[in-house]
Amino acid sequence: MVFKPLHFLFALLTVAVSAQELPPIQNYTPIEYEAGNQNWSFTQSQSKTMYIANNNGLLEFNGTSWKLYQSPYGTPVKSVLSIKERVYTGSYMEFGYWERNKLGVLTYTSLSSVIKNQLVEDEDFWNITGFKDWVLFQSLDKIYIYNSKTKLFEVFDTVTKRAKIFNVKNKLYFQSGERGLFTLSDGKLVLVSDHDIFKNEIIVGAFSVQDYMLVITETGRFFHFDNRELKEWKISAKVDLNATKVYSTLKLHNGSYVLGTISKGIFHLNKNGELIYHINQEKGLNNNTVLSLFEDADHNVWLGLDNGLSILNLNSPFKEYVDQLGTIGVVYAAKKIGKLLYLGTNQGLFYKNDDSQDFQMVEGTEGQVWMLKELQNTLFCGHHNGTYVINDAVATKISDFPGTWDIQEIKEYPNLLIQGNYKGLSILQFINGQWIFKNRIEGFDNSSRFFEFIDQNKILVNHDYKGVYNLELNTDYTRALNVGQIPSKGNGSSLMRFRNEIVYTTINGVFNYKPKKQDFIRDSLLSKKFFNAQDSIIGIVQSTNESKRLWGFSNNNIISVSSGNLTNNPEEIKISIPVFFRRSMGVLGFESVVHLEKENYLIGMSNGYVTLDLDKKHDRNYRIELNGISRTSYNSPKVSIPIVENKEFDYSENNISFSFHVAEYDKFTEVNYQYMLDGRYDQWSNWSTEPFIALENLAYGSYTLKVRAKVGNTPTLNEVSYSFVIKRPWYMSLWAFLSYVLMIILCSILIHRIYKSYYRKQQMQLIKENKKRLKRKKLKNQKKLVQVKNERLQELVDSKNRELAISTMSIIKKNEFLNAIKEKLKDLKDDAQVRSVIKTIDRNINNDDDWTFFENAFNNADKDFLKKVKEKHPELSSNDLRLCAYLRLNLSSKEIAPLLNISVRSVEVKRYRLRKKMNLSHDDGLTDYIINI
Repeated sequence: MVFKPLHFLFALLTVAVSAQELPPIQNYTPIEYEAGNQNWSFTQSQSKTMYIANNNGLLEFNGTSWKLYQSPYGTPVKSVLSIKERVYTGSYMEFGYWERNKLGVLTYTSLSSVIKNQLVEDEDFWNITGFKDWVLFQSLDKIYIYNSKTKLFEVFDTVTKRAKIFNVKNKLYFQSGERGLFTLSDGKLVLVSDHDIFKNEIIVGAFSVQDYMLVITETGRFFHFDNRELKEWKISAKVDLNATKVYSTLKLHNGSYVLGTISKGIFHLNKNGELIYHINQEKGLNNNTVLSLFEDADHNVWLGLDNGLSILNLNSPFKEYVDQLGTIGVVYAAKKIGKLLYLGTNQGLFYKNDDSQDFQMVEGTEGQVWMLKELQNTLFCGHHNGTYVINDAVATKISDFPGTWDIQEIKEYPNLLIQGNYKGLSILQFINGQWIFKNRIEGFDNSSRFFEFIDQNKILVNHDYKGVYNLELNTDYTRALNVGQIPSKGNGSSLMRFRNEIVYTTINGVFNYKPKKQDFIRDSLLSKKFFNAQDSIIGIVQSTNESKRLWGFSNNNIISVSSGNLTNNPEEIKISIPVFFRRSMGVLGFESVVHLEKENYLIGMSNGYVTLDLDKKHDRNYRIELNGISRTSYNSPKVSIPIVENKEFDYSENNISFSFHVAEYDKFTEVNYQYMLDGRYDQWSNWSTEPFIALENLAYGSYTLKVRAKVGNTPTLNEVSYSFVIKRPWYMSLWAFLSYVLMIILCSILIHRIYKSYYRKQQMQLIKENKKRLKRKKLKNQKKLVQVKNERLQELVDSKNRELAISTMSIIKKNEFLNAIKEKLKDLKDDAQVRSVIKTIDRNINNDDDWTFFENAFNNADKDFLKKVKEKHPELSSNDLRLCAYLRLNLSSKEIAPLLNISVRSVEVKRYRLRKKMNLSHDDGLTDYIINI
């Protein structure tokens, strides 16, 4: 019952800070780092690489990649400590150290194996402490002190409930059972105090504060101890730490304290014991059980949790308020008045007092809020439904004219305000102690989100697409007398004042209004700061600090420009942001930056807001480190190789990968890398967030890889340089070239011989073909000669045939003539002389000389015919042969009759007899038969 009021106070405090802006929190789950859930201890090496004692082994994290090293027997690693080049770890029945080999991989060396017989059964080593040349390994039963120089051990029996060794003012303290608080002096255990607190309570923290020791117990009690007296310190923070148990503690560099609890996350207390933060799982941690705490070299706080781990960027200029439940929505406007912080969102108007529970909605303001502005000690809220006056948590609607973008004072008339609305401009008037809607300005109906006065009755109104309107109003602000228009300079426009000048910005630059020209002229200096090829803003430019500071957001930076303190030139501040930051800022063109106080600004986000403290912006030095090198061959796995300069690789190993890192653990800081490969590229590559390079299919030759990085906008102090050589392939080596020359010579000789043999064969073939050709030509000539001879013979035959025909015709004509004379003479009277003449005629008709002449001529024309007929038909008579000769000449019976001096009838008879002699059938023609012989 005693603790019930304290429980109530704790719950009340928890709710009160639930709306607190918290430092950026990064969470890593076991799935992300691919190891066990529990993380028992942290340490950081000289190169800022983090090592975590994890349930699955030693976990290494360099800011870009995780790597798990299994403990020797696969047991959980419970403690870890980095000293120089070694990383000491303690686990179940084992402790030793890890060192990096030539491949950049940690290898383990056991120390406990040297004193294995002194170990206690089932002993876990929960703590490792470094002190001068000694390393102390602590379990719940003993402390093993290892001298790193002499490599000797000392062992002390110190039974305890919690393995903790505290280094206070260069002296080591620890609890030993129920005996009290001890220290080591001259190699011996020395009792410091046997106070009941040291005997009965578990000490989880002991720190040096001024001239005394601050002791923190597991129950959350604080004591001051000066080696004589122990006094309890009642801290200002009304929290019941006893209800949750404190498991881990940490004193930060600024003197504040972090307490890690079993079930309620962490409590961050300042050096006066006042609560700064209470952060638990509801507010962003992975888990409520905090097993270990560690502050790294950059003052980030690491939380080893029962399920994963978290990093708090306490030194970051940013703080976050994350609307986990989506109650608030997208923040479009904000205003801080006294202790009240107002947020205008797409859900409505919310407020929170510094001491209140959480953001609450101002009743009646549900819907889109565009603007929050304090004018003449009155807070105005520009709303989708009109205009409200806000008094603490009460909203009073003063205008139903919808869509209030902005409200500005009219200097000459302090009782009037002008507001820009969805449909033009309108006037508010202060009457009888309150603001009321007076009138709408007629003659202008365009949306008036951004507007500025040129003088008392002239006003510029920006339109994102149509340009800038130049309005001349009447004296009572009821009507626009004249509406001019300045052409648009581009989209994404806004209009504001900066350094007492009207500034118009678009995606094409920043422009200043020149009254004499009644136009906007490009400001090259401001345009260069917000719009350049390397880093150009996205969205609109807006002003804060009573128009003394301009803001813009690019993908990689928050760009802020203010009036120069020493010169007239504007001063620029760039705060690097990761890509996800810009994408989380809600609707493009409605970015929101609000000045809260001093150098603290609020930036609206899609799920809450972020605060930026420019006083906490600081530059740091970074170094880039080469993690490892690996090579791959065709169809082979990756093989790690030693990190040595001028390494030579076989040509088959010309696919080489390099990994590198910058040890940066800030949530809102992004690391980019760039490389150049001398020997292949003469220019730096584009910036990339990828911490590795894969060089593939490299040609043979010498290369030098150079890698540099930038953390946000800050380049690293160094460049990584690595030289290596890709050997010539075997087919391009010196011996290969010599063999190629020899092969070429041999091939030349062989080809020469082949060609010689070929040409010899060709020559022989040509000679052979020429001989054949000559032979064919000779045969052709002979054939032609024979043909000529045959032609001549044919001509001779033809000549003989002509002679034969002529002689035959002559004989026929002669015989016909003689027969005609003979017939004439027969008609005369029988006279001896006539008879004598007739006989003479008969002799001439039957003259053997004619036949002999004919026979010779016939034989010349048709050689051997008569001989063939005689051989074939030997029974033929000479008269038969003569008839055959005449038939061979294809003479008719009428033509043959005169030649034989017989009648045609007699010729037919002779023909018939000749057929008989030749034994011709009835169907065989005599003439055809004789011609074909």
